[in-house]
Amino acid sequence: MKKYVYLFNEGNASMKELLGGKGANLAEMTNIGLPVPSGFTITTEACNAYYDSGKAISPEVKEQILTALEKLEQYTDKRLGDPTNPLLVSVRSGAVFSMPGMMDTILNLGMNDETARGMAELTNNPRFAYDSYRRFIQMFSDVVLGVDVYFFEQLLEEYREEKGYSSDPELTAEDWQEVIKGYKEIVKKRTKKDFPQDPREQLFLSINSVFDSWNNQRAIVYRRLNKIPGHLGTAVNIQMMVFGNMGDDSGTGVAFTRNPSTGEAVLYGEYLINAQGEDVVAGIRTPKPILTLKDEMPTVYQQFADTCHHLEQHYKDMQDIEFTVERGRLFILQTRTGKRTAQAAIRIAVEMVAEGIIDKKTAILRVDPDQLNQLLHRRLDDKVERNLLAKGLPASPGAATGGVVFDADEAETLGNEGKKVILVRPETTPDDIHGIVAAQAVVTSRGGMTSHAAVVARGMGKACICGCEDLKIDLSKKQFIVGDTVVNHGDVITIDGGTGEIMLGEIPMIEPELSDEFKLLLEWADETRKLGVRANADNPVDALRAFEFGAGGIGLCRTEHMFMDPKRIPIVQKMILAETYEERKEALDLLLPMQQGDFEGIFEAMQGLPVTIRLLDPPLHEFLPDKEELLVEVTKLQITDPDNEELQYKEKLLKKVNQLAEFNPMLGLRGCRLGLMHPEIYEMQAKAIFYAIATLNDKGLPVKPEIMIPLVGHVNELKEMRELVINAANEVQQETGKEFNYLIGTMIEIPRAALTADQIAEEADFFSFGTNDLTQTTFGFSRDDAEGKFLQAYINHKVLPENPFVVLDQEGVGKLVETGVKLGRQTNPTLKTGICGEHGGEKHSIEFCYNTGLDYVSCSPYRVPLARLAAAQATIRKEQNVGQVELHAQK
Repeated sequence: MKKYVYLFNEGNASMKELLGGKGANLAEMTNIGLPVPSGFTITTEACNAYYDSGKAISPEVKEQILTALEKLEQYTDKRLGDPTNPLLVSVRSGAVFSMPGMMDTILNLGMNDETARGMAELTNNPRFAYDSYRRFIQMFSDVVLGVDVYFFEQLLEEYREEKGYSSDPELTAEDWQEVIKGYKEIVKKRTKKDFPQDPREQLFLSINSVFDSWNNQRAIVYRRLNKIPGHLGTAVNIQMMVFGNMGDDSGTGVAFTRNPSTGEAVLYGEYLINAQGEDVVAGIRTPKPILTLKDEMPTVYQQFADTCHHLEQHYKDMQDIEFTVERGRLFILQTRTGKRTAQAAIRIAVEMVAEGIIDKKTAILRVDPDQLNQLLHRRLDDKVERNLLAKGLPASPGAATGGVVFDADEAETLGNEGKKVILVRPETTPDDIHGIVAAQAVVTSRGGMTSHAAVVARGMGKACICGCEDLKIDLSKKQFIVGDTVVNHGDVITIDGGTGEIMLGEIPMIEPELSDEFKLLLEWADETRKLGVRANADNPVDALRAFEFGAGGIGLCRTEHMFMDPKRIPIVQKMILAETYEERKEALDLLLPMQQGDFEGIFEAMQGLPVTIRLLDPPLHEFLPDKEELLVEVTKLQITDPDNEELQYKEKLLKKVNQLAEFNPMLGLRGCRLGLMHPEIYEMQAKAIFYAIATLNDKGLPVKPEIMIPLVGHVNELKEMRELVINAANEVQQETGKEFNYLIGTMIEIPRAALTADQIAEEADFFSFGTNDLTQTTFGFSRDDAEGKFLQAYINHKVLPENPFVVLDQEGVGKLVETGVKLGRQTNPTLKTGICGEHGGEKHSIEFCYNTGLDYVSCSPYRVPLARLAAAQATIRKEQNVGQVELHAQK
């Protein structure tokens, strides 16, 4: 018979896919002798069987659950539902990949009228017993019975006000009994049934609910956001309850073995005396820092510190630990690899190498390349005076500016419209995740450093401030008040997640600086990786930034961006409007020295590293005014001032716009086609490149130019354009007396080019795969239309696993890249190959490029460090013969 249920002592850490992350870790901790409350795990396979059976637990699984329950009862010497010695359990989800707060949990299961009385007598603490019972009714009713928690909270709030209490610990046992009576009436009113008293019925209803929560909306959103496959299912962990709310010698908390924001090697976390676990993460009470536990419970603190050290050494990574102290006795409820900021991830990885815990390759694999974006963007300018409004806990570093919104749905709506907003809430719940995703940052007035908002924001790399109690938030009026200051919906604030400061208005930001640990990790990555990393840069400023970020050259310099300079547009338009070759040449002669200056600046910034310059790619109409706007202007002038000289010019411009208009400009007169029809344009650009080389050579500066012809689909196009470039080089060579070393290649962005790469390679020194256009032409998608109209629906309905413009489509576009490389090198074994689309800065695509044998990837300057790290990880994984699990799992 297949085994669906495992006692904790029957599992281990290697069984993560079967037991889930939580279950595997509980089993591992049990087996290494840590004080873990006993329990058992229902496997992820049982979850899938539940869905396969039409959302029903099979008799076989049910029998194994009851057998495990019986063993748990024997081991603890307690019985579920026994009034004299009741066993109470928690029922928690446990997915393969950590999904904090996304699925459902039930605590204190086994409580009913009889066991509550039994617990009161057994513990000689009636207040504790009835507090636990009311918690169970509220949680079970919310999660299992579908009764909104609002009704219970409203009743409790009214009861507190009636009694004059300010906090829950003031309520007596008798008070809780009154509250319980009211809670039961709510259940009866909302469900038309009495609250279930049979603990076994409670248990199986709870297991069903946890299985169901695998596919709740917030879990689906989280999985999509974190690329977690939907077929894995969740395990369910049934564990003996231990209680942190049994008095002042009890408590509960969450701690990290190192600071998850900075990476500093100190215990970091929070706890509450006389509380249960949900009190810490719910943000209802403000917890105390973990270090103060040393004063309140010194023996427990030392035992906990020793346990943290043991777990970190065992798992060889920073741990996120949940613990409870019951009457002075420490219990470890969970450990998992702790989520951390990019800054912390790098510091922890580097310091663990220094401490001898891990090696350099493990350290490289420990840092998610996507996280590095957190470190490569702006922070607040310290020189600017700050209009400090309030200060809370610095829950997640980074800075952000935006308009205040108080609702997650509105944050999502405005965020999707491209507006920058900051979500301000008393506290967040897992239901707010879509708003957190869309917002620039999150601020809460309650909760601590391990509250929901803090953990989720850190995982996303968003700035977050929690526990800012000075904020008096009024959700109904859409405003918050600090002292005498009222901040209304839409007002702009700036926050610093590193300091916890909230400021009115917008504050200037400055460019990031890389830490010593970051530089060291990237040095290790460079020592390891075999794939080159270049940058896409179109001006000297971006080129210099790319160089500073460690780019090995420029893989794409788009010359059309230089033409878009407002000072040059009149000359470019004069060139386009020219009726004769002579008129066009006159305009081009004015543009040539400007282009030469552009290239000199970029070559100089790159200090002898290779620079790939793409000759003009877009259609000429992109440099002309909008047709509709021009038509309005012409019509207005014809009516109001028909003799105006400007009218004649604009009429001529409109005529040219009409002549150049195309039904599908993406597939029209652009790229090498433009060069073939108007070779003087490409000739000017080529000469500007060679004049720039000659000037820098006079200064003693080395230059490695690579001239790229765009949109080639047939070898004859490249053959003619190659000859044009060579002739231009020869002319400048004769004029200057300089010798030029350069490469001529093409961008492979049309399927035919990839399929005939063996022919095209006869005329090419290099191929650069333009995967943005190659994706468009392969799928037949117009990117703007696809992303705006249907692509997200395709992803949501799993027609496509990913947006192919973000993550390279390896099965389709990828095969064209593989074909192009293979055929090209058959003809030209020394052919250099790379990609310069946006995929060059995406980790899965980078790994594909390395495995396909490309020489380099090229990406935006700010993604260069990411690409360096991802390229090193790809090298290590290939050596270890390990693929990217999450990507494979989706297929």
